[in-house]
Amino acid sequence: MKKTLKIISLAICIVLCAVMLTLRVRAVPESPVISETSPEPPSDTRPVETPPVETPKPTPPPEPEYFTLSFVGDNTLNSAPKFLQSQQGYAKTMNGDYAYPYSNTVDYFRDDDMTFANLECNFSDQDLQSIEWFYFRTPTEWANILVEGDVDFVTTANNHMMDFGQKGADSTYATLDEYGIAYGKEGEGTIFETESGLKIGIYCDYNKYKPDKNKCVAEIKKLREQGAEYIMCAFHWGKDELFYTPTDFMVELARACVDAGADLVYGSHTHCLQPIEEYNGGLILYSMGNWSFGGHTAPSDPDTAIVKVKVKRDSDGTISNEGYEIIPCCISSDIEGAQKLWEAKQKGGNPTSFYNNYCPTPYPEDSEGYARVMAKLGGTYEGPDGKTDYGWVATGGQSG
Repeated sequence: MKKTLKIISLAICIVLCAVMLTLRVRAVPESPVISETSPEPPSDTRPVETPPVETPKPTPPPEPEYFTLSFVGDNTLNSAPKFLQSQQGYAKTMNGDYAYPYSNTVDYFRDDDMTFANLECNFSDQDLQSIEWFYFRTPTEWANILVEGDVDFVTTANNHMMDFGQKGADSTYATLDEYGIAYGKEGEGTIFETESGLKIGIYCDYNKYKPDKNKCVAEIKKLREQGAEYIMCAFHWGKDELFYTPTDFMVELARACVDAGADLVYGSHTHCLQPIEEYNGGLILYSMGNWSFGGHTAPSDPDTAIVKVKVKRDSDGTISNEGYEIIPCCISSDIEGAQKLWEAKQKGGNPTSFYNNYCPTPYPEDSEGYARVMAKLGGTYEGPDGKTDYGWVATGGQSG
């Protein structure tokens, strides 16, 4: 019995001790945990600086592109029969140097986008018979004259292309193809793309000096549909030679073409310069006269010119003429001889002179020739019209 009471008392003591120990533990406050490895940095009360926001720069608008087109007159690259073997003729004057005819002007063409001319001769090595009074047949190798002169495109739509029939024309086209010179044919339009990427639509027409207006308008529309950006018409017109004023027909046709969408009209045949007209955004070169012209050793009018047209392609693809530059020239490098003959002709004389050496040369700015060219192209020239003056050199229909 006592043993049982002792056991009960011991059990009670153990329970009381456990209760007291629990109460003691609860009374002890918890200690904060302090990290010895990563102490908190002291607080920084300074304001945080926000980096400035850069305003994006606007993208500059695309720059417009500019192109230069150069125009010269008639290229008759051989003499008439009477002078084929003469010391004053084209062959002996050139003396095998194909760079010679353009030697004083080629620098004006090297950096342009297109040089355009009227070709008034046939390239053929055959002894063809001319069906006309004239005999302007040129050896095929002489196409190097155009190559050396940096000529890019010629119109063959004129009154001399069929002088030797279809054989002469076909030989001419084949020669131009062989030497890489682009060309336009009678009554046809073509697309010529410059190395700089301008697509030029060119329509060429002669039609016995009377291009048909309705056909011209239709061809302009067709060229536009074919992707031409810049459109020009090349006409051989104005049957009367050495007249300094365009006929009513020429004016009406040129303006109708511009109204239909042509940007430029190029004229040839009169063997003299006629005015340049700015019309409805287009440019009309009524006649560019002679250039390297073998048809006469001493034409009564020695004046010619280079016309350089500046073309603008805007960022939206719009094409426009942005002005032009005139370089007045003489058809020969013998400017003094040309001036003497001009003065004698104006006084009614009929001098014999062989001033034409087929090498067009710029006039000095202070010369009378320079002033004449500017007056003729500006429409202020008041001199008398002339008459055809080279018939006496075109003798027979065969080479001599």
